[in-house]
Amino acid sequence: EVQLQASGGGLVPAGGSLTLSCAVSGFTDEDYAIGWFRQAPGKEREGLACFSSEADRSYYDDSVKGRFSISTDNARTTIHLEMTRLRPEDTAVYYCAADSGRCSFLRRAYRIWGQGTQVTVSS
Repeated sequence: EVQLQASGGGLVPAGGSLTLSCAVSGFTDEDYAIGWFRQAPGKEREGLACFSSEADRSYYDDSVKGRFSISTDNARTTIHLEMTRLRPEDTAVYYCAADSGRCSFLRRAYRIWGQGTQVTVSS
């Protein structure tokens, strides 16, 4: 059974940094994608970044490009999302998601979701 465990959320002042982690277990597919999403109150869940094991690279939405970056441990069992220069509008519940295949920023592209972790950026 594939499981994702997101962690690392918290309260941070505007301009600060925070790193989220997504622990992946039980994933046997050789090629997979791990996506990071967020959902603010009253808004749709939006895709932010994605790591592709096939391409061995990460992709970013324009809204976070240059501020957020993905890294992995050597075994690729933990995917980190380093967030810098945080803004109050980054406040949301952040989720990681997994599926076989290529990266996507679309929610429907992912079958497996971790529980969310709250990120709050104070002004």
